[in-house]
Amino acid sequence: MLKVRINPHWEITHADGEPLDTTVLLSLLRAIEESGSIARAAEIVGLSYRYAWGLLRSAEALFGHSLMQTGRGRGTRLSALADKLIWADRRVAARLSPTLDSLASELETELGKTMGQTASVIRLDASHGFAVAAFLRQASELDLKIDLRYRNSTDAVAALSRRESDMAGFHVPRGEFEAQAVERYSKWLDPKAHRLIHLAVRAQGLFVNPGNPLGVRGLDDLVRKDVHFVNRQAGSGTRMLLELMLAQHKILPGQINGFESTEFTHSAVAAYIASGMADVGFGVGTAAHRFKLDFIPLIKERYFFAISSEALEQPQMQHVVAVLRSESFRNEVNQLHGYDASETGTILTLAEAFGHATKR
Repeated sequence: MLKVRINPHWEITHADGEPLDTTVLLSLLRAIEESGSIARAAEIVGLSYRYAWGLLRSAEALFGHSLMQTGRGRGTRLSALADKLIWADRRVAARLSPTLDSLASELETELGKTMGQTASVIRLDASHGFAVAAFLRQASELDLKIDLRYRNSTDAVAALSRRESDMAGFHVPRGEFEAQAVERYSKWLDPKAHRLIHLAVRAQGLFVNPGNPLGVRGLDDLVRKDVHFVNRQAGSGTRMLLELMLAQHKILPGQINGFESTEFTHSAVAAYIASGMADVGFGVGTAAHRFKLDFIPLIKERYFFAISSEALEQPQMQHVVAVLRSESFRNEVNQLHGYDASETGTILTLAEAFGHATKR
């Protein structure tokens, strides 16, 4: 079975000049950051020292600024410009990777059809999440074919109800906001026809810069004039949860500086803050941890795969359940910062999951 990977790629150029391909340059800069040595970085990346040095000088000529700082006894460090390039690349990857992953999955399916491959494919629509990505990796290792489309939670369950997908990934907060969240999904989830596979419990909260220099403690701080916020896109489950929490605090969106500035994944929000473009965001703790931000947990939520009862009996779906119940998958989820896999793989009716909130 063919595997397709699509990676972000970007170039920099003056209007009348030759473009600078950032792929090798960024790999070299990251290696310098890690090793503190141009010679060692060149070795790590697989370049000759002469080529690496020439590449750095060419880039510096293009920018008109240095990419490195050197000092006796300190080795080689990256300049502020080099740091900005690395963060820009991380932002590009965080923002585009879900879209590219979905496109790669679509291409795999289309190529397989063209080549006459008839392997059964499971269509998964899901909001982006770290446990979902872990599931896809493990399913791929077992040659379990998943046709993935990353989309927000409401679109995912709506597609399931229209039979446009076989599984829908969505998340629901625990506690006082659960009933309101479930009500938004109830028009698409049928207690008689659908079942839920528990994927994970995860923590959502505020992302702030290391050391929390602005002293942010909770949602009430978002209305401060010195705090710039970055949000998730309208329609996402995380945005929905945030809006429910803000309403409880009697905070209006217009009171928050940057409320309409949006990113499409937790990682993109974290990258936006880490690159210095905002002070605070809202999302899962794993993203904050991976971008070396501080995290203020506010609420826990459960992430589910919704599926029809009928499809659950199919052999391919039983393989899905086996992956989710495997020790290797649970271990991987438990290693995600802020995730809990103690109930992973449990199959529930909507009533078992949400009680009275599922009445239609």
